[in-house]
Amino acid sequence: MLKKILSVSGKPGLYQMVSQGKNMLIIESLTDKKRIPAYARDKVISLGDIAIYTNEKEVPLYEVLSSVKQKENGQKVSIELSKASPDELRAYLAELLPDFDRERVYPTDIKRLLTWYNLLLEAGITEYEPQEEKQEKKEETAETAVEEPKKATPQKTVRAKSTAAASTTAKKQATPKKATAAKTTQRTRQK
Repeated sequence: MLKKILSVSGKPGLYQMVSQGKNMLIIESLTDKKRIPAYARDKVISLGDIAIYTNEKEVPLYEVLSSVKQKENGQKVSIELSKASPDELRAYLAELLPDFDRERVYPTDIKRLLTWYNLLLEAGITEYEPQEEKQEKKEETAETAVEEPKKATPQKTVRAKSTAAASTTAKKQATPKKATAAKTTQRTRQK
């Protein structure tokens, strides 16, 4: 879901991608539902592409937003963002992500993250995990349940079909080679 939610530099709030034109995107504000164009010169980034630096790796934004949702029980952020000091913001993020990189993650980044959480909550967007991963998890569990019964019976028929198919492809490949050799000998005779 976060792949279609965009942040545009120089414009407040978050936007949802509505459609894509030749040289622009049509985006809709999550707060007032106004549609505006975003051109190639605008710096547009998807929330699905954002990650938070930690000491070991980068944590995707959807994991951090899910942690905020769990900590706040699906409600708005408990601290007042306009009056929060940098130390309070760092302490809040340390509760969610204890090993975040304190040198590369600035208090303004934390404030922006928590503001985005509040905006998404107001817009009714509470599922942050990418849909692809949810589908992959469902497919993996379905495949393991389905694969086990299939392994016992159809192995012999698959091999028979593959050898028959291999022999017909071998015959097809052999025929053109003879024809091309005949053409080259005709050309040399004509010269």
